[in-house]
Amino acid sequence: MKQIIIYRYFIFFSALNITSLLILVTCGKDSSAVALQASDGRPDTPRINSLGMSIIQPQEHDNNTIWYDDFKAEKPYLESSGEIDYNESFGGEGGSMKAGFGKGEINGEGNRKIAFGDFPGGSQVVKPGENFDEVYWRIYVRHEYGWQGAPAKMSRATSIVSENWQQAMVAHVWSGDGNSLTLDPASGVKDQSDTIMTTGYNDFANLRWLGNKPCSSFQISSTGESGYWVLVEAGARLNTPGLSDGFFKLWIDGRLEAERTGLNFRGTYAKHGINAVFLESYWNGGAVRTERRWFDNFVVSTKPVGPVSCPANPVLYRTPYHGPGKLETWEAEIASDLNGTDVVFRSFPAGTMDSMIVSKESGFFTGSLETGIRLVTGPVYYCRLRQKSSNGNWSEWSRWHQPFKVE
Repeated sequence: MKQIIIYRYFIFFSALNITSLLILVTCGKDSSAVALQASDGRPDTPRINSLGMSIIQPQEHDNNTIWYDDFKAEKPYLESSGEIDYNESFGGEGGSMKAGFGKGEINGEGNRKIAFGDFPGGSQVVKPGENFDEVYWRIYVRHEYGWQGAPAKMSRATSIVSENWQQAMVAHVWSGDGNSLTLDPASGVKDQSDTIMTTGYNDFANLRWLGNKPCSSFQISSTGESGYWVLVEAGARLNTPGLSDGFFKLWIDGRLEAERTGLNFRGTYAKHGINAVFLESYWNGGAVRTERRWFDNFVVSTKPVGPVSCPANPVLYRTPYHGPGKLETWEAEIASDLNGTDVVFRSFPAGTMDSMIVSKESGFFTGSLETGIRLVTGPVYYCRLRQKSSNGNWSEWSRWHQPFKVE
């Protein structure tokens, strides 16, 4: 029996207390209704599309960073395809990697392969000669509004052990059941040995598959979650040679969505660590229609990366209005936790503006920041918003999403 998880959002506005339900369906069912849709004349539930990032991001000077690409300019990769789109980016600055598909297309237009550490051969190797047993990689992903279908592949980390690309392990972030993401770890080493079984790249027949569950509850490629930037981060650690203590984790929008522990990625093999991360646009069976997708703010690190950093008075960019009539106004809130327990900012109605600066001019600080005039360093902040149509109806509040830090 498929498990159904019901989240209750209690929404307080004016003198009303309205309880609404958001039903999320776990692995095994396609749910394109994850976002609350317009009903009874109400507008669609909006999202924070993106945030105004700080000019300097922490990973630019962090010794744990292996690679950072904000797609403001072309960077040298081991392999790359697909243009930078300077009309689409997180926060409106720079560009992003085009990762869309034509109808029926299997190989999409955007791919990036970064090699590092003890990767064997190749002219573009970052931090050559170093060994990395634990790696995290972060991207922001945006599916165009109205997106349909689930592309098979998004990213992977791997250990390449020869110049013909034999693989000791692979940590795949792929589409799961419905519109979810899933972890699909695999080993290229014979169990409890140091014998490499693979003969080259993607030698699926000789990989030892470790199981592709669980799937994320978040339905990232559903129509209901299209049209705004979503944070996706994965992390993998190789097992100690001879033990089964490796792990593979997936976070979406700041929440741990899937986790595998006790993994035996590499048997007793110890000559190479994780030395490559790939961003991919591949759709098994071909895309259901022509549609666009983008990747931005790509980071590879030896430590968890987390969301982007913003100024203490950040700018929030909302998604375009969808619903009956026209947009009359919208409101936003910010909390210092993902459950909204400590709401630290409530905006005034923002009219039809596309963005809002979080300040005393646009709203009031509350909760743990009741006497403040700006956000403070320390917490990871989360946003939510709602909008009102010209017919006088408010949408539901969005869930708490679009996490960020203050630097």
